[in-house]
Amino acid sequence: MATAISNKNRNRGPGKFGGKRGENNRIYANPLPLLFPDPPSRVASVVGLLGLSLAPIENPHCTGVFDDATRSVWICNSHDSTILWRRGMFGKGDLSRSEPSWLARQTNLRNLQGTKLTSEEVTARRRAERKQFKMDRAKAIANAFAEAEAAFEQGVVIKPTLSGPNIPSAATWRPSPSTPQSEAVNEVPLEDRHESDEEDLPPLEDIEHLQLTLQEAFFLLWNLDCLTVLDPTTDRAMTLKEIWTTFQLSHLPREIPSQDLPIQPDNPFLVNYVVYHHYRSLGWVVKGGIKFCVDYLLYKKGPVFNHAELAVVVIPVYEDEEDEQNSVFSEQRNKAKPFSWTWLNTINRVNSQTLILTYVTIPSHKRVAELGDSPCVFKEYSVREVTIRRFIPARMRD
Repeated sequence: MATAISNKNRNRGPGKFGGKRGENNRIYANPLPLLFPDPPSRVASVVGLLGLSLAPIENPHCTGVFDDATRSVWICNSHDSTILWRRGMFGKGDLSRSEPSWLARQTNLRNLQGTKLTSEEVTARRRAERKQFKMDRAKAIANAFAEAEAAFEQGVVIKPTLSGPNIPSAATWRPSPSTPQSEAVNEVPLEDRHESDEEDLPPLEDIEHLQLTLQEAFFLLWNLDCLTVLDPTTDRAMTLKEIWTTFQLSHLPREIPSQDLPIQPDNPFLVNYVVYHHYRSLGWVVKGGIKFCVDYLLYKKGPVFNHAELAVVVIPVYEDEEDEQNSVFSEQRNKAKPFSWTWLNTINRVNSQTLILTYVTIPSHKRVAELGDSPCVFKEYSVREVTIRRFIPARMRD
């Protein structure tokens, strides 16, 4: 029986999405920008006995520019953007949903072929088809009621049927040949195109850049040493000390002077980076979760493969209550202090994923001052997690 089943599965083929999944596994095979090529087998076998490795490290050394207005680092080189996205899915395109695909969308629009649609184009087509399905179904239901009204006027009482071949359903409905106006522009017959029209068009220029959050940028430059951040005014490479200070100052309220201000342990950059580093070190792909009213979304392999598995809300907890009262961020935290049962149920309802409340213990000013103003203060932070699962009766009957 097991042999018959295995033969049946072997002859089934890759499936509907098998080819695309295999291509994604090949493109996004590396979880980090750093590559570790395998050394020659004979050398590896001899050196491996000593517990050593001769595998060289390939470091891409990407370059970005700090932008204070958006609190992010811009990767304007398309080659560097491709590396950072395909090796760990860092950042997002400023003109795209996630992967920088603006140039591909414009190329598809110019070629009028659409052989390989981007994620944005697939979503737009799916929404247009869903809209057309709702319109067709509403029209069919209205016709059924009109027939019932006409029969009633003739003295015959019938009950309008809201199902059957005349009423389309989501399982059997197919798009009609007449496409919506939003897609009709992209489906010009190839025989009606003229080469002169294409020659008159200017060449496409990629104006999109990859936008890294400050947490992603600091993780790449501090842990992996594969990112160089340039100063936007002088266009020179910033040192680690300058980056460490600049990223913290960008989160300070504008009315507070930053001259000679000591390190603030509850700085949002530090608190959020502790959480980002924690989950990245566990192998998760960490992305922003503002769309679902949370701080982070955790993916097993990335948004290209599947939806987020977990949603994370960062909750700071002060070790010293006096630090919380004297904090320069107290006004911001009081405005955004939503941790009530109403808020919790709302967040849990919005997210179909498992919700994780991540409590970050902020060390006291005294302990941080003893360590100095450097990234070594991260060892004083601690992370605790509380998992909340949404109760769904249809899935949790057992």
